[in-house]
Amino acid sequence: MKLGEALIKEALITKQQLDQALKRQIQFGGRIGTNLVELRFIEEKELAKFLGSYFRMPAAPFEITDSIPEDVTDSISKEIIDKYKILPFRKERNRLHTAMLNPKDVKEIDELRFMTGFDIIPYVITELRLLFALEKYYGIKRDIRYISLKDRFAPDAPVEETSVAKIKAAFAEVKETEDIAGIVMNEAHKIAQRVALFTVKGANVIGWKARSLDVDTFAIAVKDSPLFFEVIRNRSNYRGPVLKIKGNESLMKVLSGTPTDALVLPINIRDKTIALLYVDNGNDSVLNANVGFLSLLASMAAIAFEILILKKRILDLNFPI
Repeated sequence: MKLGEALIKEALITKQQLDQALKRQIQFGGRIGTNLVELRFIEEKELAKFLGSYFRMPAAPFEITDSIPEDVTDSISKEIIDKYKILPFRKERNRLHTAMLNPKDVKEIDELRFMTGFDIIPYVITELRLLFALEKYYGIKRDIRYISLKDRFAPDAPVEETSVAKIKAAFAEVKETEDIAGIVMNEAHKIAQRVALFTVKGANVIGWKARSLDVDTFAIAVKDSPLFFEVIRNRSNYRGPVLKIKGNESLMKVLSGTPTDALVLPINIRDKTIALLYVDNGNDSVLNANVGFLSLLASMAAIAFEILILKKRILDLNFPI
């Protein structure tokens, strides 16, 4: 039984969620488990635990990325680590406890035993955690598709409470939607070189405000934009490259290329996305931004928008005299 089918059988995901993840896998690559985690259909810890039962092998300790002794990482050459995509994390005399994506690959394990001289004890690990650890301990750079891995395992730098308090106060005093847009633009632009706000009107995404970008003439149907469609459908963030694929042409024109690392956050009111916040640091740079803070900014903007809408509804009410 395939992994996705097994996850459905255990009621950890639905058939619809698997279908979405498979479509995303075709578009962005990566393992099916990785795409399910990125879509927030399953938590990585839950996936790791399930992989253990699926392969009938122990799962590597979840804190594996925290601290692996140097004598263990030096046990196998970087070339072998990179070729087989494995991670040794504990050594006991001639036994080497090693995390790998497919611990049932007997041929691969036999090859590793022959090349390293160690008795390889296999463990299963998620693709996300393995690739992060390979970069951390061996300097093996992850593919652009996994550019956001650092955010999953390294916490954001804290934002000063006084700064957040000032932003909250500013949102609380807004009187027009333009005021909200201004706050979002100002704060996001402090930590990202290029920022844009798009409104979602009916079935279309329309350019609204921007810094270091021109979105004045931007307009596209939601269904025709694979990137915006995914964010709006799932009402969750997208972090990664803007791919050179059909449907991204209009956005690529605005961006003058295809950024290797971009972030799109939905601004949601209840179950509806009313706007999108886009940020990047240029086409060839990694977005070293506080994603948690930007998510908080989008959430505060959503509340401010909803308050304005409710105020307008109150003012528009007519009572019989």
